[in-house]
Amino acid sequence: MGLIDRQYLARPYYGSRRMAAWLATQGHVVNRKRVRRLMRLIGLVTIYQRPNTSKAAVAHKVYPYLLGGIAIERVNQVWCSDVTYIPMAKGFLYLVVVMDWVEPCRAGVAAVETRSAPIFVSRHSRSTRALWSA
Repeated sequence: MGLIDRQYLARPYYGSRRMAAWLATQGHVVNRKRVRRLMRLIGLVTIYQRPNTSKAAVAHKVYPYLLGGIAIERVNQVWCSDVTYIPMAKGFLYLVVVMDWVEPCRAGVAAVETRSAPIFVSRHSRSTRALWSA
């Protein structure tokens, strides 16, 4: 454990794999899982650059939230939509939902096989009622 601690101070970016390989060069053949357990026991966490996915790009435009301060109280005042894809054996099935915020049962659902196909959202169909009554 002392060797691992000293090597971690010199190279904090070494994970359990590299640490096990380094210990093997020092004459201590140790399993990677044991090194991982010992590093966890000592409280050593590998330092590495994590993805910066939450930072917005400077060139991207920030759109304002237009519904701030509006009381949504009546039907047909605010609608929302969502498009998602479902992986199939050959390609994807795109599912489109358009929904009223006040009455979720007033929704439209459409499923298309290609992104270039026109989307016709059917309202008040049996499948829509079954979807929202569950």
